[in-house]
Amino acid sequence: MNANIKSATRREVYRRDGYRCALCDSSQGLQVHHVIPRGEGGTDSPHNLITLCSYCHSHAHGRPLYDTPVTAAEIAQACVEYLADYYAPDWNPWAKGRWSDG
Repeated sequence: MNANIKSATRREVYRRDGYRCALCDSSQGLQVHHVIPRGEGGTDSPHNLITLCSYCHSHAHGRPLYDTPVTAAEIAQACVEYLADYYAPDWNPWAKGRWSDG
């Protein structure tokens, strides 16, 4: 699951997130997740990417690997809150041009 994200961008996101899942703090099976899917206008900007372990990433896409009361919507909200906290006060995903790669 490489999603064609540039290696330098992937490394930047992993480094920013401390080489751990931003949600559960695991260091196993790390993957980069698009908070706003590319099909909905999200890009490969670090402002739209978050490090998740394979379990949290699967759950974020509505396919949990284990039984849990947490919903995919709650995972999505946690991802948005993580990035908002990290980039605050500058982070506004709805600002014009925010998701541009350049």
